[in-house]
Amino acid sequence: MDKQTALIDATFGSRVAEEELEGLRSYFVETEHWRKLFNGDIDIVYGPKGAGKSALYSLLVGERERLRLGRRTVFIAAENPRGTPAFRDLASDPPTSEEQFKGLWKIYFLTLLANYFRHHLETTHTTNAIATEVIDVLTKNDLLAANLTLIGRLNAALHYIRNRLPSLEASYTDPGTGAVLSGKITLSEPTTEQRNKGFISTDDLLEKLNRGFQQTAITVWLILDRLDVAFLEAEQLEKNALRSLFRVYLDMSVYSQIAIKIFLRDDIWRRISSDGFREASHITRSLTLSWNSQSLLNLIVRRLAHNESVCAFYGMKREDVLANVDLQKKFFYRVFPEKIDIGPKQPSTLDWMLSRVADGSKRYAPREMIHLLSVSRDEQLKSYEVGGGQPIGEALFDRSAIRAALPEVSKARYEQTLCAENPQLKTYLDKMAGEKTQHTPHTLEKLWQCSTETASAIAERLVEAGFFEKRGAKDSPTYWVPFLYRPALSLVQGSA
Repeated sequence: MDKQTALIDATFGSRVAEEELEGLRSYFVETEHWRKLFNGDIDIVYGPKGAGKSALYSLLVGERERLRLGRRTVFIAAENPRGTPAFRDLASDPPTSEEQFKGLWKIYFLTLLANYFRHHLETTHTTNAIATEVIDVLTKNDLLAANLTLIGRLNAALHYIRNRLPSLEASYTDPGTGAVLSGKITLSEPTTEQRNKGFISTDDLLEKLNRGFQQTAITVWLILDRLDVAFLEAEQLEKNALRSLFRVYLDMSVYSQIAIKIFLRDDIWRRISSDGFREASHITRSLTLSWNSQSLLNLIVRRLAHNESVCAFYGMKREDVLANVDLQKKFFYRVFPEKIDIGPKQPSTLDWMLSRVADGSKRYAPREMIHLLSVSRDEQLKSYEVGGGQPIGEALFDRSAIRAALPEVSKARYEQTLCAENPQLKTYLDKMAGEKTQHTPHTLEKLWQCSTETASAIAERLVEAGFFEKRGAKDSPTYWVPFLYRPALSLVQGSA
């Protein structure tokens, strides 16, 4: 087998975890983070965009259910892993108060839990009086129609909150039919007299379902990801929705059989808690995903060794490569050239690649590294197609192919992540095109045509977004653009 054939038959997977669930299982290594999450010790997973939150989420949801620590655990996605987010439509007409938002989360979770329990009873031909009572209450209040999508279940919960939520004093008349619709599910605790009239709180229903799951020896995890997409371009709504979600998470942490698992970007967490969130100190079952050079080397090697054609070309077995750290590094430098840029002071290829996928916070993300690998493969194959020579030695990649891959990676990161998630900053970002890579508040003032104070404030927001790396003294900072964003804006090395 020659180099070209080995590359043609190779793939490095998708940079988006939701698009490669089957591949993920074969690449995946059970890290300490995964073990803590899977054992139930972790509820909240923070991390920057592309750090692997969705990979963990996809692996959990893909399991559906599993025996975990000798007990049956069911994983239920509470947000669509792909396509339109269930919560996307809330931006046009959100709940009017935090109490309503908490109620929306609880009723929505109730319908997901009860819908699963109903399916469980039907398929196992068993009975459970407590669960059946909850299912009947939700059904009578038009909250448990069959065969609804997540968006349908959320809309049913939202309709109840807006139109049928009882005041405990009056019922609701449907303006279309004239029918009196008296909702019986309340957000607060009803009095004894109100209970006698059939009112029941969301907390009572959740507690009953928890007992029902206890009797069947089932634990249910409600798993939420893609919350950054769900509330895109609606910062205040995002803050209200997520702060309410974390309060509901704390309320529901008392249940032994029901758990909420949240995957959230760490910058969003900082944003919603920055102006005071006293419940934050109680959210302790969390971890933050991070990557270093060793873990990213392991990721690259795993993606390489996943290809039979690559292993065959080098006469190596996948298990042997992955079993030894030293072998992984040797394997990497058999596949890639020693350096990308020639010179005694130039970094090694691995360090070069790491510096090109790091943002202004100096954090690496697997997403960009996988993208760089995939585009490097495409560039190398393009070189063969036009009669380009073989890479030096036994390497599969020529340094020019890796260098040529960076602009596409940069463009995707700039447009699909940085600008897409910070639309309010895009005007300032676009004005950076063709400029130098290092600036001060005064050069930015001229570039953006604003006051020094405004330029500093915008620059700080770009630091938070990872576009700038802040350097220098506190009273005279400089703002440096990392390699990741330079090709996308055709930036010129040097100080403005």
